[in-house]
Amino acid sequence: MTPNLCLAQEPEADALLATDPFALLTGMLLDQQISMELAFAGPKKIADRMGALDPHEIAECDPERFAALVAEKPAVHRFPGSMAGRIQALARAVCDQYGGDTAALWTVGDPDGAEVYKRLKALPGFGEQKARIFVALLGKQYGVTPSGWREAAGAYGEPGSRLSIADVVDAASLQQVRSTKKAQKLAAKQARENKGKA
Repeated sequence: MTPNLCLAQEPEADALLATDPFALLTGMLLDQQISMELAFAGPKKIADRMGALDPHEIAECDPERFAALVAEKPAVHRFPGSMAGRIQALARAVCDQYGGDTAALWTVGDPDGAEVYKRLKALPGFGEQKARIFVALLGKQYGVTPSGWREAAGAYGEPGSRLSIADVVDAASLQQVRSTKKAQKLAAKQARENKGKA
């Protein structure tokens, strides 16, 4: 069954995310230094400009041409040059390691949550936090629930949390997640300032 996603808050962009695992993975990669919904709308922009969102095609695309495509207004990301390189590196990794089948990350060898997390963390552009959030997104909204997925996702996997894109199911939950992130940033900033005074 196709999940009913509301990550980009745009029906066509969300429909692509729901049916194309590489689109979902790319949206997660883009989710930094821009709003969550803008990040997850990015894969649809790329698909529209290329005619499809094929990891093989993206991996093989001329870097300058691909960077121009990502920078085309409206830009896919506020840092289109560096992000274009990251998207291509991600596409190459998916092609080289999984034959271009993104879903193989969580299906091949029937991996448990810890293994899915490990595979994600090994991808270019995916650190510990991004990998945990993506495990939570797979479990909470994509129907990918291997044993131990909540543990692998850490706090992001907790039921009822409002910590990340994994918890965005409508406009209201998007605002709740945004408020939580804002509060966390403020707390971190105050902690840094207090440490500096000590």
